[in-house]
Amino acid sequence: MQKLKEVEEAKQIMTEAVNWSVMKWLSQKKKVRRAADVANAALDNLESIVKANWNDELRSAYQQISGSKNKLVLTEATLELAKKVKRADDEALKAHDQAEATFDDADRQLSTTLARRGCGEAIRSWELHEKAIALAETGVRSAKSRA
Repeated sequence: MQKLKEVEEAKQIMTEAVNWSVMKWLSQKKKVRRAADVANAALDNLESIVKANWNDELRSAYQQISGSKNKLVLTEATLELAKKVKRADDEALKAHDQAEATFDDADRQLSTTLARRGCGEAIRSWELHEKAIALAETGVRSAKSRA
């Protein structure tokens, strides 16, 4: 998977932010939030592009695993890949939600300790999202190799 400039920049800001003082946090928290939002949007966009390139079978398998009822007959390999992608997506979303909650708590409590923890959680969530996208890309490559 290609590295996204927006994610790399946000990771850099979060890595630096871990060592910020309370005053620095208060003055820079909007910058941190903007960087996180831009990184999340870039990852979501790339994920959409990758999944738009899936073949109908993989798209249907993913929808089926996500709870949608479809009647398409699927191969075991396609179902297994869809399950792996779904698990990776769920893990990335859970990590994202945890980082958001930690940042919200840090804001409410004016806690640099929580903000620092949120930085690490945000970086982890982006890494998990990147991993999920890379896994989703294998579906595009396998569909192209069969064509």
